[in-house]
Amino acid sequence: MERQTDRRSGSYARRRAHFALALFLLLAVGLFVWNPDDLYLWIKALHIIAVISWMAGLFYMPRLFIYHTDAEPGSLQSETFKIMERRLLKVIMNPAMMLTWVFGLYLAWSVYGFQGGWLHAKLALVALLTVVHMFFSRAVTAFARDENRRSARYWRFMNEAPTLLMILIVILVVVKPF
Repeated sequence: MERQTDRRSGSYARRRAHFALALFLLLAVGLFVWNPDDLYLWIKALHIIAVISWMAGLFYMPRLFIYHTDAEPGSLQSETFKIMERRLLKVIMNPAMMLTWVFGLYLAWSVYGFQGGWLHAKLALVALLTVVHMFFSRAVTAFARDENRRSARYWRFMNEAPTLLMILIVILVVVKPF
């Protein structure tokens, strides 16, 4: 019986993720070569897809940390959480973050010329969201070495950081208050 924590399953998941990422990038490059009249809408759609994927990872990762905190270091449960955290970070969150930035910066440049107070505030909040991402990435490394020093309560609190930033970013993008 094959389990999802086996090396073979991990390499299969990694190949699928690389294929999906390559397909996504091929679509993006194809759009630039094709240069349709509605290229802006295509790039905007790809940006939204990347943002949704990134945010899903940012919402889920601290939940994994909460449960991982309760697992005995070295236990099967702890080792399973380590695999889940590493795969979430490497296969979903990192590529989604990079694509979010690439498509977002393209839109900020091509549509808005990097002008507007709301856009500057949004970029600052996305930079802060990236700092949260890097903090979670370091936590994945700490959990992998069984060196987590934070409580489940702390991770519950940190679970709210991406939510708060997302709310502020969406308000800035939709309302453009300044």
